[in-house]
Amino acid sequence: MASVAEEDTGRRERQSDHEGFLAHKRMRWLKIATVISLVAIIAYALIDVTPRPNGGSWYGYTLGTIGALLIVWLALLGIRKRKMTAGKWSLKAWTSAHVYLGLALIVIATLHTGFQFGWNVHTLAYTLMMIVILSGIYGISVYATLPVKLSNNRREMTQAQMLEALSAIDRQLDTAAQPLGRQDTDLVIAALEQDPFSFGLRARLSGKYPSCRTQGALERMPENGTDPDEEKVLSLLRKRKAQLDQIRRHMRIKAMLEVWLYIHVPVTIALLAALTAHIVSVFYYW
Repeated sequence: MASVAEEDTGRRERQSDHEGFLAHKRMRWLKIATVISLVAIIAYALIDVTPRPNGGSWYGYTLGTIGALLIVWLALLGIRKRKMTAGKWSLKAWTSAHVYLGLALIVIATLHTGFQFGWNVHTLAYTLMMIVILSGIYGISVYATLPVKLSNNRREMTQAQMLEALSAIDRQLDTAAQPLGRQDTDLVIAALEQDPFSFGLRARLSGKYPSCRTQGALERMPENGTDPDEEKVLSLLRKRKAQLDQIRRHMRIKAMLEVWLYIHVPVTIALLAALTAHIVSVFYYW
């Protein structure tokens, strides 16, 4: 009996290892977040106070306290990531709770406002919170889809191997271009001198490189099929372009995986500052 129990435990642990953070423990935190949201909505609808529940009512203060504590706790995920542990509060469990409780925060914070907005620090804090949540939703969506595309694009090559393959083609091109005429040689040299990483974030995200000199060399060099040296160079230029395309797809996917953090993290810091100002101003004028 003991061996059967151990086998069952081992099976559950293996399933947990392959389980994503969104489905962690059969979506336990989605269920908890849904219950919290429903309780908040039902309470808002049933509480009979005049005026309707808002940030200044006892119900508003309750939701505000819960929301503020949630925001601080959610912001601690960055610290939690630096400690890799298993068990009840593993990083996977914490991330799952971070996602679903973060979504529940939309309901909690909106009901806390009582749907009263204006040009003040309170609405600023709410707006920053929504930006953080929306950027987080984007982050979840890309992490759910893009890693597979990243893996498929790499074709079992590491980033270092992709760059080494490009360097190998460049060395062949440099040698093959020597017998060509001055104009064609200059085109090849210009292509080889262009840094593939010199393009900005916009190019990486769009995947468009209109000033690519390798593409320019392919378009400007004649393809008459009579000169073997030119044909060899054109063949190598096509290989270089294909390798550049693979590297650029790799950079594009990585940029899409990372760009949301440049919004999510700084705005989270701004949110904590605005939240502090919001709380201080509320108690100052209370």
